[in-house]
Amino acid sequence: MLEILIVDDHAIVRKGVRLMLADAPGMTVAGEADSTRQALALANERHFDVALVDIALPDRNGLELLQLLRLRHPKIAVLMLSTYSEDIYAMRAIRMGAAGYLTKDVPEETLVAAIRKAAAGGRYLSPLLVDKLVGNLGNVPSPSPAHESLSNRELQVLRLIASGDSLVSIAEQLHLSPNTVTTYRTRILEKMQLKSNADLTRYAIESGLLM
Repeated sequence: MLEILIVDDHAIVRKGVRLMLADAPGMTVAGEADSTRQALALANERHFDVALVDIALPDRNGLELLQLLRLRHPKIAVLMLSTYSEDIYAMRAIRMGAAGYLTKDVPEETLVAAIRKAAAGGRYLSPLLVDKLVGNLGNVPSPSPAHESLSNRELQVLRLIASGDSLVSIAEQLHLSPNTVTTYRTRILEKMQLKSNADLTRYAIESGLLM
């Protein structure tokens, strides 16, 4: 029996995933967490075969949880399950060791198939991701988008700034000090060679980072 851990801060999403998997033979939802801290505590307490992890968590970014699970519990296959389109985080997640990346509108049969593949040691790759990976094998590499140079936290801060959140609001959401958020903003502008929040917002919109 495959034991699944669902990590999402929205109870209605966890319930929906649990219902989707209720009739899938050979697997059961063995744990639910609404934060990185709770997910790590559960992973320390019992065995899980696959973790379904959201990107947006209240305490730490889902990609940070992916890193921690890969480090502390490498036998747990991690599938990212997010509202964000594949264009934003999928390649980054795969490079960090995720067993796959799915959006929350994925059909039930695809989710079940991805879980089985991940549990067997494979990776679920959508047609879009396959095309990107194949494209990266070409002789002439295409230039990476500017935001690919950002850390996971910097990318998170960029998206919040571009969404119109103030630095104080971002600090509260990410449980950071305003000074730390200001430092992140400075680093983002330097790395991306931009000058203002307006530039960041324009870039985010044009790159589809706010989808």
